[in-house]
Amino acid sequence: MAGLYFEEFHVGQLFRHAMRRTVTETDNLIFSALTHNPAALHLDAEYCRTQSEFGQRVVNSVYTLGLMVGVSVGDTTLGTTVANLGWDEVRFPKPLFHGDTVRCETEVLELRDSRSRPAHGIVIFAHRAYNQHEVLVASCKRSALMLRKPHS
Repeated sequence: MAGLYFEEFHVGQLFRHAMRRTVTETDNLIFSALTHNPAALHLDAEYCRTQSEFGQRVVNSVYTLGLMVGVSVGDTTLGTTVANLGWDEVRFPKPLFHGDTVRCETEVLELRDSRSRPAHGIVIFAHRAYNQHEVLVASCKRSALMLRKPHS
């Protein structure tokens, strides 16, 4: 099991995830289609060239959020999370474009016991995603309900 138990995290712990991903046009197209998001900003190259301040299609921000959190799972919560409790302070300070390569990092911000489920703990993570130029393209806080270490 790759994920860590609640007791194995500490505030300030920083994970620089080794997995990177170059985002493709296909990623953006399929994700936008699967989520029924027909925004021209994601799908229409001519519109973006002539009408958008970016001059090109922008990767769907929900895909960016999912990729950022997904990259973190193998190092942090794979097999040890009970539930994702929520995302807060989701931000996209700069756009992500087709061909950009994303790298992510995760910081442990807070640890606390669960009041409603004493057999579990809550970890607050800060996730950050950067493009190949080290420009921050996404960030969020995520609350996860985590397993405690099994008693021996």
